[in-house]
Amino acid sequence: MTSKTRTFTINVAIIVALFSANVVLSDDNAAVPAERAEVDSWFNSNIGPLEQRKSTLDPALVTAEANATIVKVNQDGSGDFKSITDAINSIPSGNTQRVILNIGGGNYQEKIKIEKTKPFITFIGTPSNMPNLTYGGTAQEYGTVDSATLIVESDYFVASNIMISNSAPRPDGKKSGAQAVAMRITGDKAAFYNCKFLGFQDTICDDKNIHFFKDCLIQGTVDFIFGNGRSLYLKNELRVLGNAEMTVIVAQARKSESEKSLYTFVHCDVTGTGTGTYLGRAWMAYSKVIFAYSTLSSVLNPLGWSNNRHPEYDKTSYFGEYMNTGPGADTKGRAPITRQLTDAEVKPFLTLGSIEASKWLLPPPKA
Repeated sequence: MTSKTRTFTINVAIIVALFSANVVLSDDNAAVPAERAEVDSWFNSNIGPLEQRKSTLDPALVTAEANATIVKVNQDGSGDFKSITDAINSIPSGNTQRVILNIGGGNYQEKIKIEKTKPFITFIGTPSNMPNLTYGGTAQEYGTVDSATLIVESDYFVASNIMISNSAPRPDGKKSGAQAVAMRITGDKAAFYNCKFLGFQDTICDDKNIHFFKDCLIQGTVDFIFGNGRSLYLKNELRVLGNAEMTVIVAQARKSESEKSLYTFVHCDVTGTGTGTYLGRAWMAYSKVIFAYSTLSSVLNPLGWSNNRHPEYDKTSYFGEYMNTGPGADTKGRAPITRQLTDAEVKPFLTLGSIEASKWLLPPPKA
């Protein structure tokens, strides 16, 4: 072999190696970096585009993405439909392809439900003119979980640049049935990018299955993230509308040691008003919530967590904290139910594997 041939062979080998490294981008063992400034580049390097990850993604998802259809929704009549409900009704049951609802700006006064039989639906808006999906349903009229403005029962749902709100008035603590959900997500493998969820009590019902939230605003008063989902919240703002009353961010409903459900909040900002907020309460005996690398403001009560008047839950619930900052992150005075996690203990919660991302999670859709 001549020196020129040898050099060519080595260069080809290097190129092949680099190409291969770029193809297999999703690494479920990759841990979220400790520095917030590195999170976006870390995410982009691990959650690559569909074309580079077909071998690891769910086959049904690969097929659906290859035949995507765009449906335009505009209230002014310039699109295919004026309402989101009409657009969803146009999608056949048993749908097997990605249907992207490109939704124009404005307030959509609709109570929207996506049935289990309609997977692979995407809602996408424009960041500078987010559509607001809003309705005033309450628990008194519909029951708590069915009061939601948006109910998603189908799998592989995606939302980007969408505002979802419940316009019912703030509960006064006296009137029964005043809870009002903005969104209930039951379907499996759903992702939310740069969305806003606005409500008071019970804003998001993160009901069950696997979900991912990134760069979102979630606003509320009591239990404004609740349910039994297995979800990763990355770089979100959790805004507390606090006053003199007790406020609670999370009520997680894990019922047994064997259940895999939990909520993990990484690089999130707890902001808002008041000083009596709890990160979470033990809604069920085995509630599981972790806050890591997050900035916790002075809205927090020093106790941090509540056993919900069930001292026996101190032994079964799992409320963990790791490397948080801000005035609310002071661990002095924390409730006995709290766990200050070690590096080894927190590691499983900081990986993409906690939500099986290599099988389904894709980058934010482009408008």
